[in-house]
Amino acid sequence: MDALMPLNPEVRRMFSGFAVYLRDRIVCMLRDHPKSPQDNGVWLVLSDGTNPGDEKLRREFPSIRRIELLGNKIGHWLVIPSDSPGFEREALHACDLLLRHDPRFGRIPKSRR
Repeated sequence: MDALMPLNPEVRRMFSGFAVYLRDRIVCMLRDHPKSPQDNGVWLVLSDGTNPGDEKLRREFPSIRRIELLGNKIGHWLVIPSDSPGFEREALHACDLLLRHDPRFGRIPKSRR
């Protein structure tokens, strides 16, 4: 969260974690919960035009994967697992991209439209 402070993020409780909003867009969720620990980490929210299988995205985030808790229902949320060897580096890289307003991340939730 410290890395995103220049953007004045809004943090809200969501499911079993904390959702991070930049203005009207949800960009990620931070999760650390004993139930389904395999899905703990940083959940990134991809924009409408971003393909979850994009090779460039996979190279930038080697550990990124689908969220098991969501099954195949929501494909635009991906997790950087907290137990992956490159977690800290990848999470900070995601913050860097958010600071640069990377268009691949963030969506306006239906409740805010």
